[in-house]
Amino acid sequence: MKLLVFAHVPPPYHGQSYAMKLMLDNFGGDRRKSKFRKQPPNQFGIECYHVNARFSRTLEDIGEVRVGKILLILFYCLQAVWCRFRYGVDNLFYVPAPGKPVALYRDWLVMLVCRPFFKRIIFNWRAAGLAKWLETAVSIHTRSFTYRLMRDADLSIVLSNFNRHDAEKLTARRTVVVAGGIPDPCPQFETDILPHRRERIAGWKKILSGDPAMRDASDSDKTVNVLYVALVSRQKGAFDAVEGVALANENCPLRFRLIIIGGFASKAEATELQELIRRRGLQDAVEILGFVSNERKDQALRDADLFCFPTYYLAEGQPANLIEALAFGLPMVTTRWRSIPEMLPPDYPGLVDPKSPEQIAQALLRMVTSDVAATLRETFVRQFTFERHLAGMAEAIHSVETAGPTPSLQPAPRAC
Repeated sequence: MKLLVFAHVPPPYHGQSYAMKLMLDNFGGDRRKSKFRKQPPNQFGIECYHVNARFSRTLEDIGEVRVGKILLILFYCLQAVWCRFRYGVDNLFYVPAPGKPVALYRDWLVMLVCRPFFKRIIFNWRAAGLAKWLETAVSIHTRSFTYRLMRDADLSIVLSNFNRHDAEKLTARRTVVVAGGIPDPCPQFETDILPHRRERIAGWKKILSGDPAMRDASDSDKTVNVLYVALVSRQKGAFDAVEGVALANENCPLRFRLIIIGGFASKAEATELQELIRRRGLQDAVEILGFVSNERKDQALRDADLFCFPTYYLAEGQPANLIEALAFGLPMVTTRWRSIPEMLPPDYPGLVDPKSPEQIAQALLRMVTSDVAATLRETFVRQFTFERHLAGMAEAIHSVETAGPTPSLQPAPRAC
C-alpha cells in the first residue's frame, strides 16, 4: 500500500511533528529518498512518500501569518500531486488543523488543490476542538466551506473517544480510535525507578507525620522535585504550575521545587513568567531550563517526584508529555481537560479543574504520598506503547482498501 504523508517533522519540535517522524521512520522512511527506495517492504506493508509540510521556522512562528506561507502551501501541494503521478500513490494521509483561522485556511487550500487527485483521504486528528470551534466561533460561510472541502474522508483516525466529535462533525465514512504511543524510555522501571519512588514516599510520610526520627532530615530529603515539560505558555498551564507550587510551599514541612523544560510560546509570556517568579519570591523554587536534549529530559523524568501539567490549551489532543510521565510511573497533577481523563486510571486523584492554582497546590500535597507509580506504569504498558500504536495505525490505514468491518483497536486486557 502506498501512502502520501502530508505532514511536517521536526524542527520545530512538538508532539505532532515527533509523532509523524516516528511513524515515518518505522514505516520504512520516505520512499522518495534513494536510500529507502530500494529497501524491501516493511512488516506493515506500507510505502510512505513524504511531503515535509513545514510552515513554521520556530514554535513562536506557529499560527503566525506570513505571505511566504501561502507560497509554501502551494509548493507542498505541487509536490503531493507530483508524487501522486510519479509514484502512483492513491492515498493521502493528512493531519487536520485545530480551531485556528490561519491553520484552517491552510487546510482549505491543501484540500482544494490535492484532494481531487487522490482516491482515498485519511485524516489523522492530532489536535482537538475543531468541531466545537466551527459550531461556536465562525460564520456560517466558513463552516459551510469547511464541510464542503473536508467532509466524507474515507477514514478518520482519532486519539481518543473525546476526539471523535471532530471526525463525526465532518461526516467521516469511518472513524477509528488509535491511542498515541512512544518507544519505552525506561524498560528497567521495575528495578531502577519504582523502588526509589516508594522510598521517597515513605520518607515524606514520616516528615509529614512529625516523626521525631525525621527532624534532622536533609534539605534533599525534604525537597519534592516537580517537573513541567511542554511548550511554556499560559494555556499550557505554566503560570498555574508556578502559582500552585508557591501555594503548596506555604506552611508545609516539605519544599516543592519546580523545574520547567520547554521553549516559550512568546517573548511576552517569557517576560511575564519571569516577572511572576520574581514577584512571588520563587527564584529558589522555580528553575527554567528551556530546551534540553532528549537524554537530559529523560533524566529529568527519572529524577522528578511529581509531574505538573495543568493545561487548558484549546487544541490539546493526547499530550505526549503525559504519556512520557506514565512511562516513568511519575505521579502527575493535570487537568480535567479534553481527553486527558481518558488517559489515566479511573478516579485518578491528581486531576484538577483548569485555571485552579489552589487545587493544584492541594493535589501536589495529596499526590506526594500517593503510591501510584506502578499503576501509572501499567497504564502505559497496556495502552501507550509505540508497538501498539504503530500496529493500530497500520491496521487502520490498511482498512481503507478493504471492505471489512471497522478495526477493533481497544486497549489490551490487563495482565492477571
